[in-house]
Amino acid sequence: IPLYFVDLQDDLDDFGFEDYGPDCDSMRITAFLDIPGQDNLTPLARLEKYAFSDNIFNRQIIARGLLDVFRDFSSNEEDFLTVMEIMVRLSEDAEPTVRTELMEQIPPIAIFLQESRPKFPAAFFEYLMPIVVRYLTDVNNQVRKAGQEALLILLEQDLVAQSDIENKVCPILLDLSAPDSDDEYKVEAVNIICKMASMLSRTTVEHMLLPRFCELCSDGKLFQVRKICAANFGDICNAVGQEATERLLIPKFFELCSDSVWGMRKACAECFMAVSYTTSPEVRRSKLSPLFISLISDTCRWVRQAAFQSLGPFISTFANPSSAGLYIREDGTLSIRPAAQEGSASSCQPSTNSTLTTSNASATLCRRGVKSEITHLSTNSLWLHRRGKGKLVVNTKVSENLKTDMQEESSDCCAGPGEDVSRLPQGDTAASGVPEVPQDSSFPGVHSRLQSEDVFNTFLYWRPPLPDISQELELLQVKAEKHSSSCSVPCNNCVASSEIKKVLESLQEHMDDPDVQAQVQVLSAALRAAQFDSVGDCETKKTEESSGNPQNKTIADETAVPDAVCSQVEEDTCSPPPSQDNISDQSATSALNSTDSEEQHRGTSVFLRKGQENNPPLEDDKSKLQDIIPQPLLDQYLSMTDPARAQTVDTEIAKHCAYSLPGVALTLGRQNWHCLKDTYETLASDVQWKVRRTLAFSIHELAVILGDQLTAADLVPIFNGFLKDLDEVRIGVLKHLYDFLKLLHADKRREYLYQLQEFVVTDNSRNWRFRYELAEQLILILELYNPNDVYDYLRHIALTLCSDKVSEVRWISFKLVVAILQKFYANNANALGLNFINELVVRFRHCSKWVGRQAFAFICQAVVEEECMPVEQFVEHLLPSLLSLASDPVPNVRVLLAKALRQTLLEKAYFKSVGNPHLEAAEETILALQSDRDQDVSFFATIKLKQGNMDNTTIEKQ
Repeated sequence: IPLYFVDLQDDLDDFGFEDYGPDCDSMRITAFLDIPGQDNLTPLARLEKYAFSDNIFNRQIIARGLLDVFRDFSSNEEDFLTVMEIMVRLSEDAEPTVRTELMEQIPPIAIFLQESRPKFPAAFFEYLMPIVVRYLTDVNNQVRKAGQEALLILLEQDLVAQSDIENKVCPILLDLSAPDSDDEYKVEAVNIICKMASMLSRTTVEHMLLPRFCELCSDGKLFQVRKICAANFGDICNAVGQEATERLLIPKFFELCSDSVWGMRKACAECFMAVSYTTSPEVRRSKLSPLFISLISDTCRWVRQAAFQSLGPFISTFANPSSAGLYIREDGTLSIRPAAQEGSASSCQPSTNSTLTTSNASATLCRRGVKSEITHLSTNSLWLHRRGKGKLVVNTKVSENLKTDMQEESSDCCAGPGEDVSRLPQGDTAASGVPEVPQDSSFPGVHSRLQSEDVFNTFLYWRPPLPDISQELELLQVKAEKHSSSCSVPCNNCVASSEIKKVLESLQEHMDDPDVQAQVQVLSAALRAAQFDSVGDCETKKTEESSGNPQNKTIADETAVPDAVCSQVEEDTCSPPPSQDNISDQSATSALNSTDSEEQHRGTSVFLRKGQENNPPLEDDKSKLQDIIPQPLLDQYLSMTDPARAQTVDTEIAKHCAYSLPGVALTLGRQNWHCLKDTYETLASDVQWKVRRTLAFSIHELAVILGDQLTAADLVPIFNGFLKDLDEVRIGVLKHLYDFLKLLHADKRREYLYQLQEFVVTDNSRNWRFRYELAEQLILILELYNPNDVYDYLRHIALTLCSDKVSEVRWISFKLVVAILQKFYANNANALGLNFINELVVRFRHCSKWVGRQAFAFICQAVVEEECMPVEQFVEHLLPSLLSLASDPVPNVRVLLAKALRQTLLEKAYFKSVGNPHLEAAEETILALQSDRDQDVSFFATIKLKQGNMDNTTIEKQ
């Protein structure tokens, strides 16, 4: 607006605008209509003159100020209709900027007309709505966008009649989105259809817009149209309901999930939870789950990344009220379902609606996650490792290997339309038996990394180092080559080796792709494993042919050990290795655990599946079985903590796993907590503080889900670890400290009394909000402990916070002190209360600093307001010290005393009673303050006498 005034300054000067420059903010845009000029025109005639002036800026000013014009002329119906006709003519202006300015004013004008509807009932439908509809087909792009935004605002405010929607808006959008329509118009029409679907009735969307939406999902001409449909698919499903979704939309969703353009598949992965939420449990399990697995195994890295981010929310839609035993209250808090309701829910078959209710609760937990607002520290420059008794130590040295990983992570790996899709996807690691190994550039040999204990490396911050077995590996490889050269009997592993070699040859032309390099690493490990296995097969067959003794097949078992050792070395970061004492005993088990890799090329995957069938599942894998959600979904979710995922999918994948863990836990129920326990512990010890911070913010929700027994056994140790973590992690625990402690048994809760004082000390003393949050939590925590514990432990923390350097912390701490007094007297601990009062008098009333004496006045005022102690006790132990502040040399202290007496103390019935022995002393103090030499003191001492009806807010402003 000021820019327009700069350009129009010469014109405005002719009409008395010398005093209004570009810096004038309080002037109405169309104020010149009220200023009599040399033309002797009426304001209405002057409006018409400038609305159709040859100067474009004049017309823009009129268009922008139409709302003020309508307000000025709304008192007269004839003038109002004249202004409306001027606006209609102005909407046909040839200048696009004028039309854009006018359209931006349509929503506020429509709201104004809605408020003035008794005067002008049909003005909006007769004049404004036709302009909005016409602008949807305007030739100018900016005008069309302004019209679309105005239409959405009008629909959101429920200002458009149903008849106008069906007869005017929808036909225009259907014409613009027709197959023969212009490409630009079609893309805009699809976008507006998707956005307005949630604002229309289900009948209108299903009968008028849904058929066209289904056609647009299969638009083969413009991928932009399909991408918009995919991005808004969940909103359309929610708008039409379950029946139409399963009958018409799910087939289209399958098409989009298999689209040749990776952007469509990525958009489908992002809206998968919204689509699943609208379907029945049968469709969700039988159709959507396999479809989601295909997205998580996609050839494109960005699709897999989006799929893993949506995995937790998608799992949360499987929640069942009969097994969860929890529900979300209206205020958004998670609560335990009462026993009567839980029994009735379990005694009958849950309906779809009730299932969706708990699914919504679980999805809410996934969406809620954490409030991770502090993200200024980079995980590349701040690493943590535990030394001694588990204390976290900051190590700011960044290894060059991590830098290499991050550079490779930022590269685009998506396969183009003509690229060879035989390269192995990095998403599905559960369907493959090939161990996934890190890239050589990022993980050099073990020998070079164990030279010094002080050098930072990925072994020392995690775990004790592995022994150097490079020489043993060389000997084993030489032995394997000798056996392979002497093997003349065909075996299955030899065939598998040839198949893997063929796949490796086909990937050589794509070696510039980082993902293909990772695939080559995986297949190379599989090739070596197959070669080692072939040694055992050949020796076994030769021995059986010569002697026929089946016991000789133990040779194969012995030769399988090098395979295990090799896998152990190659996956040194995938799982914590065993100690050096029993590494040989556990090497075979770790080799089986290393089979978590991506879904491979069809020719190779057949061989790998056969290998999995021959190997029985481990006991640890059996403990992860459950029947709430499809097992492949849970397997993929549990694999999100695999360090290899961070290299091939997303560096933030562990954070996404932690973010959605409460929703997944709610879905599985506490009876299946064993499936998530190891994953939770892995996340809780993650090297990235953002992952631990996410868990810290949600640990109280998880405690509600698991119940007191599992919380005490599994969550309390992790909670204790968070208490000693970085401030960025501790703040998550602190914000919900009361919510977590109240779930513990009294004896367990009492153990944290001494640890609460550790929150007073922070890594950065300037982090005053941390101490402020502590004071707020302590006010709530008081109810969890008895008066003696409060006096022995929490009283010292409160007094320490009252002396904080930051005033905001001190003021909230004064309220904490008042709450402690209320705790004592509410539990008849009068002796403790009297001791605390005496301490307050000594510490604050006789404080050498004026802020302490001011705090005493505030505490006394709050004590009276909250009525936290008997008034007889107050007038005996606190009132004399309070009134003595009238002679304080600092005016700020006397101001607060005047407020306490006039606004609080003398308003209580006790002090208004006739014959009160303390009333005279209080009135004498007020009279002395009214004649105080400081005007603020006298003002607050007399304000109630002059204006008895003014509230405190008005007084503060004065």
